[in-house]
Amino acid sequence: MGRDDGQRWRALNPAGVAVLVAVAGLWELLVWAEFAALRFLPAPSEISVAARQALAEDELVGRILHTLGVTLGGWAIASVLGFGLGLALGLSDRAYRYSMTSFEVTRAIPPITFVPAALIIFGFSVKMELMLVIFGGVWPVLVNTIGGVHAVPSELHDVGVVHRLGKLSTIRKIVLPAAFPSVVVGLRLALSLCLVLSIVAEIVGNPAGVGNGLIRASQALQPPLMFVYVLVAGLMGVVLNALFGAAVKRFMPPVQGHEAQSW
Repeated sequence: MGRDDGQRWRALNPAGVAVLVAVAGLWELLVWAEFAALRFLPAPSEISVAARQALAEDELVGRILHTLGVTLGGWAIASVLGFGLGLALGLSDRAYRYSMTSFEVTRAIPPITFVPAALIIFGFSVKMELMLVIFGGVWPVLVNTIGGVHAVPSELHDVGVVHRLGKLSTIRKIVLPAAFPSVVVGLRLALSLCLVLSIVAEIVGNPAGVGNGLIRASQALQPPLMFVYVLVAGLMGVVLNALFGAAVKRFMPPVQGHEAQSW
């Protein structure tokens, strides 16, 4: 087995997979043996059958694509807004002093509390869902960008002065590379939060997506299908996080002697 094969095998985490298989087996056994009076707890085998039926009807795929589209679209917009505002506030002490109190008060408001207002303004639509996702996703990027810019050592700024770099060159060549690890953390947190908020919005007010499928299965008393949507939501989070990590490893340069894989 080569080095790359060994790394891929470790990345699969066979021990963790074995634990999941054991938990599923124990779950199946407990339901089959009627260990507890849980009428609506389906066995993994029933969930598997429901998943195959949902895939055959194409409804599940359509709901996944909807949720992914809103999640990634909202995350992209939130990332641009958060990074732009965070960079401006991190570079300007005056702007930071005058605006951060307002931002901190607004950031403390749970995004889900805006659902009634968003429903009145946008109705049961993708716009409502998207606005909720953007509002929640912008804060991790904003805060981490500001923190990353503020954490740039003064010695690095002195390097720019010594080399007579202009303001834009200093930002591009010194500030952004030094703050980039913190920005990446904000982007990763925002991606997970955007997925959560999109599903919550679908549960509460948008008749589409994985969240809506989950609540419809619950209301129809279809526990196996309901658990299918629960597991799909979890798998979506795992896949998005893995893809983001792979992108960081591919495009993020080594920082302070550490490879991008530390993220």
